[in-house]
Amino acid sequence: MKKNQKFFIAQVGKTHGLYGDLKLHLHTDFPEQFKVGLSFDSSAGRLEISRINLKRGTVAFKGYDGIDYAKKLTNAKLYASLEETKERCELKEGEHFWFELEDCEVIEDNEVLGKVKEIQRLAEVNYLFIKTNKQLIEKGFAQFFLIPNIDRYIVSINTDKKLILVKDGKEILEAS
Repeated sequence: MKKNQKFFIAQVGKTHGLYGDLKLHLHTDFPEQFKVGLSFDSSAGRLEISRINLKRGTVAFKGYDGIDYAKKLTNAKLYASLEETKERCELKEGEHFWFELEDCEVIEDNEVLGKVKEIQRLAEVNYLFIKTNKQLIEKGFAQFFLIPNIDRYIVSINTDKKLILVKDGKEILEAS
């Protein structure tokens, strides 16, 4: 993970009303990070929230009051840094940021199955997208496979050691 990495967390939509409110399309599981006074990097520069209504999905930014000014922000993408993300988002017990799971080794019964390359969400389930261990590829297994990030397959996750212990993961790999 790059230290100065930015995460795409929302996109600004079209104007809503006459006072500079805009639709806000979230691309994050943490809407609580959007509060009045907080600033975000964007494709239109640094933007500070002046009004927010998450129930209605609207936002207004300081210096962009009025519909004509707000229109300039339509389609702007909002980003948060690694530090901002960790500071502004509260994880529940057993939850992890996706970026913490990337590059973790996936192990079952002391055998390294592979390494997490990214997380993919399909429907309501997050999947670990795993690059298979080179030795297993040489034995004819698929180069990549998916393991659902659910208790049925995940035994434990240790982001400090970059290890994920799984059960029945090899069965999924064999079927891939």
